[in-house]
Amino acid sequence: MTVHTLIGALDDPTRLRLLRLLARMELAVGELADVLDQSQPRISRHIRILTEAGLVEKRKEGSWVFLRAVSHDSGTMAALSDDLLAVAETEDLEFAATCEADRARLTAIRAAREGIAESWFARHADEWDALRSLHTPDGAVEAELTRLLGVADAHEDPAPLGRLLDIGTGTGRIAELYAPSAAHVTALDKSPEMLRIARARLQHLPPARLNLLQGDFLELPFADETFDTVLFHQVLHYAQDPDRALAEAARVTAPGGRIAIVDFAAHTREDLRRDHAHARLGFADSQIADLLTEAGFTPTEDAALPGAELTVRIWTGKRLGQLHALRRDTDKRKATR
Repeated sequence: MTVHTLIGALDDPTRLRLLRLLARMELAVGELADVLDQSQPRISRHIRILTEAGLVEKRKEGSWVFLRAVSHDSGTMAALSDDLLAVAETEDLEFAATCEADRARLTAIRAAREGIAESWFARHADEWDALRSLHTPDGAVEAELTRLLGVADAHEDPAPLGRLLDIGTGTGRIAELYAPSAAHVTALDKSPEMLRIARARLQHLPPARLNLLQGDFLELPFADETFDTVLFHQVLHYAQDPDRALAEAARVTAPGGRIAIVDFAAHTREDLRRDHAHARLGFADSQIADLLTEAGFTPTEDAALPGAELTVRIWTGKRLGQLHALRRDTDKRKATR
């Protein structure tokens, strides 16, 4: 970015307002248009300028396009421009009043999101309650997962989970639970509707520490060795090809990083396949151990939490260092079977 590009991008009151809003949270073009009371085409033109200047980034999620302020290391021109606008709010009373009014309208956007979430839960409450009655209460499962991850005992490290990836985040509950123990949280789900629910739940988190993405666990949209901790919470039973899902998880996990899988032990409830789209009726311990090993993880601790009819199992593993060599050996073994 050149200084001329930066100054040109900032040389408009609407774009300054957009940057202050996007510094607070990720927003869709339509939401920004509502807050600023401007047309979507006009907002889109401003966003194009900010994007070309490297100040804003776009992300498509189904038919929606979400925008967020680009996160920069301290000292870059983009980071300093954000600092400048923050100072401007303290010294320019007119600009401060405008930003405050924008944030007040943004509060209405947040309330609308929460209303959508509440409506969704109301529509699905009966089926969720019926499924939950079959297994251990969520609180007990989360407490055991926290123990296995070592979060409760991490007194010296403020972010023991490091860069966290929550695969199949659903409502965002697990991402919210572990956000205080992570340096950064990425929450991924294939369903745009579920991501909107998660966005409502997670909107209190600073945008710089959260990334919500639509994506498939069979083709994770991340570079190799991006994350320190990867979670599958009640997700793997939806996978037709769980070995491929775990191989992708291993690819994006840094050497020495950890994985945790929360799912059901093997069971015979065919109604879960029929009514809830479960591709797998739980997993045996030996099956998960083989899946983890072939993917490039060393199985570590595990736990069982029996419920009324279903047992919740938690399996953990640690990422090996020589992943590519391991995969070559695994492929050779498979070829000789």
